Order: sequence, then structure tokens, then C-alpha cells
Amino acid sequence: MLLQIFVAAIVSYFLGNHNGAICVSLVLGDDVRTHGSGNAGLTNFIRSYGTGRALLVVAIDAGKAVLACILAGLLLAPYGYELQGRMLGGLFVMLGHVYPALQGFRGGKGILSGWFIAWTVDWRVAVLVGLVFFTAYLLTRYVSLGSVLAALFFGVGFVIFHHQDWRVWLPGVGMSLLAVFMHRGNIQRLMKGEERKTNLFAKGKRK
Repeated sequence: MLLQIFVAAIVSYFLGNHNGAICVSLVLGDDVRTHGSGNAGLTNFIRSYGTGRALLVVAIDAGKAVLACILAGLLLAPYGYELQGRMLGGLFVMLGHVYPALQGFRGGKGILSGWFIAWTVDWRVAVLVGLVFFTAYLLTRYVSLGSVLAALFFGVGFVIFHHQDWRVWLPGVGMSLLAVFMHRGNIQRLMKGEERKTNLFAKGKRK
């Protein structure tokens, strides 16, 4: 089973390296990381290019997260650990998204990928995360605040619904803390009142 765990981790990590925002911006002859916050995430992509092409970003980041979880789950299913395998795949696809070796270790912050990991593993956690994010965003227009709160409830959700199995909730908490860590700059700006609000339905300035 160790071989299957290793293969699941490696495949998931390199799937994570295919960052949607970077891939789409490169196709446009640009690099999203040269604009705005410099982050390879959906928010910076929308600020730079608008919502139209953002659907491609969502499709890539969602697809790789779901694929990694399913493949890892299938690899460990013969040993009775399909759910745990999906969490393993989720953890490593997120690591690949945040720290992509193929993209100079400059990736995104993991919120979108994390949400689709939750949908693949436990829809209850996904619903909780979605409700938290959209409520916070609609009330404040701070994507970062919604993202941080959603990341926290991602971990909380897995602890609540899977407290009986550390092989499920521990990776969930790990992904939660990683996403919060990646937002440390946003948290500091929020505390200082310097964070920028975002219109997720903006047209953007670049084509």
C-alpha cells in the first residue's frame, strides 16, 4: 500500500501544478502573476481579466482537485481506504496548487481547489464552506475575509463530521491552516483597514 500512497501523492501534487489562473493567462500571452497582487488565484485573475475567462480558471482548478481526489481514492480503495485516499489526494493537489514546482513555486492560495476537494470528499463540508464564504463576501465585499473564514470552517467541518478518523480530519485541518497561512498578508491588511474590496462580476481591464 505504500507504493499506492506514494503514487497518489505524486500524481496529485503534479495535477495541482496546473494552476488555472496561470494556464489561462499564459494562453492569453500574459502571466497573471505580473498584475495586481501578483497572486495566481481567481480573485487576482478576475481583477485583471474580468469574469468571462474566469470560468476556464474555475474549470481547471475544480477539475484537477476532483480528479486528484478520485484517482487517489481509487488507488487506496482496494485496501478499504477510499475516503482517506481522497483526502490524501486533496492534500497533495492543494500543495501542488499553492507551491507548484513547475511554476516556480508561486501558485494560488487554495480556496477554490479546497472547495471542490470538499465536494469530492463530503458534500456537507462543501455546503458549510460555501455558505460561510458567500455570506461573508456578500456582506462585506471582501473576498479575502470570506476566504479566510471559509478556510477555517473547512477544517472545522472535517473535525465535526469525521472526528472518528484522524486520517480524514487531520489532512482537512492541514489544508485549512495552509489556506489561512497563505492569506496572512490579507489578514494584516484587513486588521489595518487597508484591504481592497472586490467585485467578482467586474469586466476587468486586460484582454
